[in-house]
Amino acid sequence: MKQIRWGFIGCGEVTELKSGPAFRDVEGSDIVAVMGRNALRTRMYAERHRIPKWYTDASELIEDPDVNAVYVATPPSSHATYAIMSMRAGKPVYVEKPLASSYDDCARINRVCEQTGVPCFVAYYRRYLPYFMKVMDIVKSGKIGKIMNVEISFSCPPREHDYSSKGNLPWRLQPEISGGGYFYDLAPHQLDLLQHMFGVIVRAEGICSNRAGLYKPEDNISACFQFESGVAGSGSWCFVGHESSRDDSIKVIGDAGMVSFSVYDYTPIELTTSEGHTSIDVPNPPYVQLPIIKSVIEHLQGLDVCECTSVSGTPVNWVMDRILGKF
Repeated sequence: MKQIRWGFIGCGEVTELKSGPAFRDVEGSDIVAVMGRNALRTRMYAERHRIPKWYTDASELIEDPDVNAVYVATPPSSHATYAIMSMRAGKPVYVEKPLASSYDDCARINRVCEQTGVPCFVAYYRRYLPYFMKVMDIVKSGKIGKIMNVEISFSCPPREHDYSSKGNLPWRLQPEISGGGYFYDLAPHQLDLLQHMFGVIVRAEGICSNRAGLYKPEDNISACFQFESGVAGSGSWCFVGHESSRDDSIKVIGDAGMVSFSVYDYTPIELTTSEGHTSIDVPNPPYVQLPIIKSVIEHLQGLDVCECTSVSGTPVNWVMDRILGKF
């Protein structure tokens, strides 16, 4: 069995619990190196997780002969650079979502992936979680009939640092790094799940505004879109609402019923048909990226086929860029 020896580029919060430990929970996989810009923080991370090598230069990690696969866990603006460097070095790469900070950068990644023949995967891990697989089963089973419409609703109050960090905004609020505010950070999972269910979105338009003036990026987005299957959908995102308006829900409306679910809160799935109402509680694994990481590793070992590739993740960026009016 091929041993996958991972090098991490980035050692932030997502690697602590969501993803990092999962790389060692799969047979034939280990973490041998980590890179971060802050030397002290990177060394401490390596020691804490018993990773033998650490770097402050991404090229050194990619060129390390002990590393044969790379996990890119940096902010989106550097995803394309590190993914392309890894593929040109002949090393498969697993990239955090969204694939890049723009649709154009996604296209660059895909061109190099095709040219080199080196696989590139993207961390849309919710496709693989039991909670969302149950939603998919309900939709595909016909329990709610023919799908008529899809509605995304997301609202939350401002975060504490939104008020106090005008001179030192987190990277998610710096479009040149994130791609576009909180929308570019939170909407990808929602849009990817829906495209996984209903096919690629082929039309998308949005109205964006900044209502609270706490930071430069848009804090309110309304959008409409249509899937290649013909299903129409809409979305509303408000990142500066009152606590009473807090919402994290998607409704899939059919001609025989409706299923609603959350994307970030994992509240019980609500199924309503003419037969009545059912709440379905589906637990997820402790490391939420474990199922997709297992699929990626087994793909590299020749045991499975992981379909969450850079090509399959690119339409999310196309939709977001259309909604934000980038083109």
